Amino acid sequence: MIYCLLLILIVLTFQKSDVYFTKEISSSKMVEMLKKLNLTLTGNVGLKIHSGEPNGLYFLKPDFLQEIYDYTKGTFIECNTAYSSVRSSTTTHRKLLEDNGWTSNNRRIVIMDENPEDDFSLTVKNPQIIKENFVGGRLKEFDSCVVLSHFKGHQMGGFGGALKQLSIGFASQKGKTIIHTGGEYTDWHYAMSRAASQDIFTAAMADAASTIVDYFKKGQLGFISVLANISQACDCAGTSAPAPRIHDIGILASTDPVAIDRASLDLIKNNIDTGTNDLLGQINRLKGENTVEVAEKIGVGSQDYNLINVDEDNRNNNNTNNNSTDQNEGEEEEDDEFIPIGNKTMNNDLGLNICIFTNLILFLLLL
Repeated sequence: MIYCLLLILIVLTFQKSDVYFTKEISSSKMVEMLKKLNLTLTGNVGLKIHSGEPNGLYFLKPDFLQEIYDYTKGTFIECNTAYSSVRSSTTTHRKLLEDNGWTSNNRRIVIMDENPEDDFSLTVKNPQIIKENFVGGRLKEFDSCVVLSHFKGHQMGGFGGALKQLSIGFASQKGKTIIHTGGEYTDWHYAMSRAASQDIFTAAMADAASTIVDYFKKGQLGFISVLANISQACDCAGTSAPAPRIHDIGILASTDPVAIDRASLDLIKNNIDTGTNDLLGQINRLKGENTVEVAEKIGVGSQDYNLINVDEDNRNNNNTNNNSTDQNEGEEEEDDEFIPIGNKTMNNDLGLNICIFTNLILFLLLL
């Protein structure tokens, strides 16, 4: 009996998070990928975006996100920066949002920390570096959220994906400063000039990301990452961002931010483009994967995932339908060969380490 229970516990421990993948990069595909997540997007839905810089080249454009905006009936949400730019002032940031097309067609967009005095604190439940994360007061207006990330390199964090959007992306100017300085400062003018070491900074990002995951109820937070225009620099680099030297890969979707970032990194590592080694070298030099590893350690999600190829699922369904039709007509047609990337399993939202710990305790109690 005990051995049977132990076997069940081992199986449960190694459940993987689902990450959906498609090669097609289109507005309609964004909606299809979101539907795969089966989220409960109730109340006011926030769509976390990067507003881009003046004349920015590679950020996800508002017209590209129009279909997912319409489908969710959501509101685009963003925060001010903790470095001097047009995005560090609410007034000039609003003007940029208008210039970059975010307010066209009566699209709704909110700067969550537009009033710094309304910032509020979120407690880090399992702190590694920082004990609290500060976010803009207008986050309280939203009941559910879809984090829309453009996966690319980043000149400070190594790379930018879902975890960076959760941490730096949601943090107010005060919160960004705390993350960048490892909790030493709160005045955003010090965020860049007195930044902590890379080990501390990247771990602090994981701490901050955990507070946003904890803030939303289960099933009301999802992640979509677009792997296209993969420059070595962040969208905040604007016109100075180097031209991408990695081909467009596709779109990923998951309810697990750790899994989607790990899958994104793995897809980058598995290609042979000329820019791959430079981007991976940057990620390694800036300790970028430390954010993913610490996030898993503190229970944000799991690096163990199933990559589910939506294109091949659709192809398989189409082949099945075609075969059924052919058989009705007395003819048979063989399916094209394909290799499925993954199979659907239960998501592990708490992270593999939490499962292992819990299951070990249960096993010991059984003994």
